[in-house]
Amino acid sequence: MAVFAGLDTEAYDRSYSDAELIKRIAQYFTPHKKRVWGSFFFITIVSLAGAGQPLIVSRGIGSLEGKPPLRLIWWLVGLMLVVGIGTWLANWLRRRIQARLIADVVAALRHDAFSAAISHDLAFFDEFKSGTIISRITSDTQEFVQVVQLITELFTQILLVVVLLVVLFAISWQLTLVLLALGPFVIVLTMLFRRLARFVTRKATRVMGQVNASIQEAVTGISIAKNFRQEGAIYRNFAEVNEQSYQVNLRRGFVLSNVYPVLNVLSSFGIAALLYWGGVSTQTGAITIGAWYLFMASVDRFWFPMINLSVFWSQFQIGLAASERIFALIDAKPLVQQTAEHPVAQLQGNIEFNHVKFRYSEQEQVLNDFTLRIQPGESIALVGHTGAGKSSIVKLITRFYEFQEGQICVDGRDIRSFDLHSYRQQLGIVSQIPFLFDGTVADNIRYARPALTDADIAAVARQIGQGEWLETLPEGLHTHVGERGSRLSMGQRQLVALTRVLAQQPAIFILDEATASVDPFTESQIQEAMDLILKSSTSILIAHRLSTVRSVDRILVLQKGRIIEQGSHDTLLARGGHYAELYDTYFRHQSPYARDHVRIDGRKPF
Repeated sequence: MAVFAGLDTEAYDRSYSDAELIKRIAQYFTPHKKRVWGSFFFITIVSLAGAGQPLIVSRGIGSLEGKPPLRLIWWLVGLMLVVGIGTWLANWLRRRIQARLIADVVAALRHDAFSAAISHDLAFFDEFKSGTIISRITSDTQEFVQVVQLITELFTQILLVVVLLVVLFAISWQLTLVLLALGPFVIVLTMLFRRLARFVTRKATRVMGQVNASIQEAVTGISIAKNFRQEGAIYRNFAEVNEQSYQVNLRRGFVLSNVYPVLNVLSSFGIAALLYWGGVSTQTGAITIGAWYLFMASVDRFWFPMINLSVFWSQFQIGLAASERIFALIDAKPLVQQTAEHPVAQLQGNIEFNHVKFRYSEQEQVLNDFTLRIQPGESIALVGHTGAGKSSIVKLITRFYEFQEGQICVDGRDIRSFDLHSYRQQLGIVSQIPFLFDGTVADNIRYARPALTDADIAAVARQIGQGEWLETLPEGLHTHVGERGSRLSMGQRQLVALTRVLAQQPAIFILDEATASVDPFTESQIQEAMDLILKSSTSILIAHRLSTVRSVDRILVLQKGRIIEQGSHDTLLARGGHYAELYDTYFRHQSPYARDHVRIDGRKPF
């Protein structure tokens, strides 16, 4: 099984029994009882008609012995025609009802899977590939369609088997018992194929998730790959996982393709035995030739659904394996747990960290006994080397991650008691690489407050440099930004993201400042937007620009999850400590001034 290497389950995966899965699937049918019963009604008609056709033919064969009138023959032919048309019509209505039923059930399942995915905290998406999550919502729900279709077919086949058993017992109970003697062999083979089908199908769904993840990563990172001329590398990575998918699906196909041949061989032995015993019975006069024909015709109709039931059960595992992955996603518990869901009134922005401990894993402790007070309306800048804990602090305030010990309060209330939706509505967040949705600039600004009109958006946008930045856009607010904002420069993306926050008017503003350089005009526009937001909110900035650290009320210098220095830019620079080193490393080249008037450790700070 070397081909299955690397197809481990996700941490949130779990195993469900067939009974649990079927019960769970049945819950999605409950709101559609009328369609279920309508489908069952037409299934019953189809099954009875299927069992009735051999009876009509048998009656016709039996009547031929006594030279029946031509009228009787025409009557039997007409009856067969009516039964055939009725069967076709019932089948058509059944499939029409089932098509709508399946569409509604799959839509509900996909809705639940997507809703579960977007409700998870960011830690979930950091740990698990988005491509595999997408695969569960798209590919696995499509596989689930097969389960629903098979369930409806199973009802048809089971009912047909029951009806035919009654008919066969009425014809000859002895021959029927011979037929049923093969049942245990069918059951054993079915269970064997079931285990194999479930195993290979689980692997197939997992590797399909890996293929989707590989494709998504390649497409989203294509600009980087082309920049470094690594198209060949991403192709080789895809080819490797695609080959793995090929091997897994080849094995699955081999397992499933052998079900029909094996069961057909078994049914051939059974039919041969019945032909012999039936021939002997007609010679001894135990049954008539018409009855023998009826039995053999019914046996053929009996074996077909029996084989289908066995094959369906193996194929059923494909859908059950897909359902298992979908339900695992739906049932996955978020790491961020709220103790209550109290509504959040207008926040003042008083933020307190009280002896907070936070780690991403047992080996990755970030904050240890961390304490911090931020006053309402105060603006602070977080600075420090990579890994100092800057991003972790803002992720905890936004409740994107769960801390292990201590308490974080906003306006004197534990943030774990807030209704997250109403709480986050008062947070304005701009990430280091601003994310823009495909649409216009106006659409992206309106994302913060959907009720804003175009006039409102224009008014907000013109607060920044009297709207001069809009003149750099081809169509102003109606400029299409492209996927992820690809048609705009990094500076323009930052301006759109900041304008979006300005329109939101949040109580707490969180900015992970971009490190990319921008032209002087855009820089001034960005700073003006920042100043407008800082005036009206409590602000926490992960700073990368000198202009930003100069403009805040307080700078916090972090090292290994601890605050080692704090104060204003000039105060910290005069101390000649860690901030002065950071200044020389990160900020000094941004200053337009010479460092002549103050000396720190023998160096010129300006």
